[in-house]
Amino acid sequence: MASLQLRRESSMDQQESPRSPEAKLGMKVEDLWGVQEPKLSPNEKLNACFESIPVSAFPLAPQGIEIKSDASLAEAVQILAQNKILSAPVVDINAPEDATWIDRYIGIVEFAGIAIWILQQSEPPSPRSPSSPSGTYFAVSINGMTSAVGLGTLGPEDASITSGDFFEALTSSKFYKNTKVRDISGTFRWAPFLALQKSNSFLTMLLLLSKYKMKSVPVVDLGDGKINNIITQSAVIHMLAECTGFHWFESWGTKKLSEIGLPTMSPKEIIKVHEDQPVLQAFKLMRKNRIGGVPVVESGGKKAIGNISLRDVQFLLTAPEIYRDYRSITAKNFLIAVKNYLEKHDKRSPMLSGTVTCKRDKTIKELIQTLDSEKIHRMYVVDDDGNLEGVITLRDIISRLVHEPHGYFGDFFDGVLPLPENCRV
Repeated sequence: MASLQLRRESSMDQQESPRSPEAKLGMKVEDLWGVQEPKLSPNEKLNACFESIPVSAFPLAPQGIEIKSDASLAEAVQILAQNKILSAPVVDINAPEDATWIDRYIGIVEFAGIAIWILQQSEPPSPRSPSSPSGTYFAVSINGMTSAVGLGTLGPEDASITSGDFFEALTSSKFYKNTKVRDISGTFRWAPFLALQKSNSFLTMLLLLSKYKMKSVPVVDLGDGKINNIITQSAVIHMLAECTGFHWFESWGTKKLSEIGLPTMSPKEIIKVHEDQPVLQAFKLMRKNRIGGVPVVESGGKKAIGNISLRDVQFLLTAPEIYRDYRSITAKNFLIAVKNYLEKHDKRSPMLSGTVTCKRDKTIKELIQTLDSEKIHRMYVVDDDGNLEGVITLRDIISRLVHEPHGYFGDFFDGVLPLPENCRV
């Protein structure tokens, strides 16, 4: 009884000062946490709390960016880059005003799909592939979940595939200018994308962003047939960062990374690209392994000198002239060129902060606060000598917050989303 009283007093104290929408949401979880069955484990309590809160309670993102289906790929890249977003829904310009959301949108365009498009332009067509682009030539990317096919490895000897003028030639070509965003936007089964209704639970949303590897989750309003909100992994991490001080958060957040099984991989399992390999190898690895970024490692060593993410593909298309003097664009050359470009055009970019690392003794709360303040999507774990030991992503953190109850989604995802063996949330 005393502990419950203390929690209530703490909540009242926090209410006296202005709180962010995310902190107010954390207070809702706090209230629910205090009335859960004592016999439940902390993890079961959190699951029950998040199952009781609808996604409509999540703070609204800034005015959503939508891209028209007749926009060119070049225009789409500029829109994503200027608004610093990874993806955007594509609106069918022929849809009537009273269309349902399924008819209003045709899919989602994102940097993951754009990276795949670039890879296809850099590879000679196989005898089984059409010699000219068509609707079937483009791979699709579904809410951050790409389909991987057999891909070869590019080594230092292949760096000349993308010489310094490759992307200038590509972006100035009629082919690039005439490619429409509708040609590379991804879909999900019978719908333009997988979306939630406002009545769906927080737990459903968190599971989609973690176990089911979605980078973002659109929330639709069935009444007006439009997207009401888009919840991203980054937004969830920001919410958690605002919940410092709440009992439910502190009981979980004060644990060390090793206590909750992070990082999930061994040093040998880290997917990385070496500094002398072509930059396209980084995007090949991301495509093949369905991940959002890779560390760039020094040649012959184990130390990371930088990071390349899917978002960085924009620099191959929006500023191709920065590579003009390079005989080849290696991962290291890419990092140097982009850094020089950002120092002139965007000094607040997270890419200028260098590689952000941590040790295994860091707490989950400290990790969340760093990821949120630095506006980054992954943290590299290193040993005392600075050698890579693992990587922790936003998805990894969310996956340690909740777990999927048995039969929660039924067979909805069977055969649609390939999951690794022994996948654990």
